Amino acid sequence: MEDLINIFVRSIFVDNLVFAYFLGMCSYLAVSKTVKTSAGLGVAVIFVLGITVPINYLIDNFLLSRGALSWLGPRFEGVDLSFLTFIMFIAIIASMVQLVEMII
Repeated sequence: MEDLINIFVRSIFVDNLVFAYFLGMCSYLAVSKTVKTSAGLGVAVIFVLGITVPINYLIDNFLLSRGALSWLGPRFEGVDLSFLTFIMFIAIIASMVQLVEMII
């Protein structure tokens, strides 16, 4: 019975390409009534990703990876903060979106 429930949930939420594409397009559809607003959203997305990708790369390699904190001393050589990777990515992207929103 658990297998059937697992297949049902996966088919609706995890492996459903139409659902995933629809969720990805929600923000685009919300502002795409005119070409001007759609172009503005595209520029804002490119701007946010252009800034956050290098920041996320630096944080991942120099703070969150295993042994990345060795520059703090020998006590921190074995520290592995990689479990915080997605949380940091989301926080950085969300904060940059808020800054862009305040500027615009």
